[in-house]
Amino acid sequence: MIIIGCDYHPSFQQIAFVDTETGEFLEQRLAHREEAEKFYRELAARGGKLRVGMEASGQARWFERLLAELKVELWIGDAAEIRAKRVRKKKTDREDARHILQLLLEDRFPRIWVASWDNRDVRQLLWHRHRMVQMRTRIMNQLQAVALNEGLRCRKRLCTCPTGGRVCGKPISWPLLSARRTDALMSARPGLCRGHQATGVPTAIANQHELTK
Repeated sequence: MIIIGCDYHPSFQQIAFVDTETGEFLEQRLAHREEAEKFYRELAARGGKLRVGMEASGQARWFERLLAELKVELWIGDAAEIRAKRVRKKKTDREDARHILQLLLEDRFPRIWVASWDNRDVRQLLWHRHRMVQMRTRIMNQLQAVALNEGLRCRKRLCTCPTGGRVCGKPISWPLLSARRTDALMSARPGLCRGHQATGVPTAIANQHELTK
């Protein structure tokens, strides 16, 4: 069995791995993405069981998918606990990779639960939808502020009014800067509304993937 300790960074990863059958030990720095992908594909082609341990990271989705495709066992650990288990204060990429490998070999690696791919995809979609709603709300607040500054009180009706010098169905002459600002905001709003509708997630799907956990 080959066990790999991986110190993952967005642009590269430092690894330390050992073959438990032959005792072979190797340290290597792999650039992302081509060099790392080539290395793991060649390693998987040799056959045998592979296990990779790494800290939880938010920029490793492609790497997780690659290992899943190659049927490589991936253990993701709690970064704070991994750091807490460190004895030596010296911290380098090589030391981090060795430390993760040591925890794996000694069966002390603080492995955490990771949601399924479908679960994480739905969560990302919900988060994107939430940000789109926030952006749309900010635009509507700015439009309302412009209208109030011009002495108008259209409230929610302002949201549905087109540009072209008419607000709430009434013709009005905007000052130059207010007109430009209003046109820019109104032109941005339809795209946000369409994006918000396109990213809608049915409640049944959210419940199915237990997003409240």
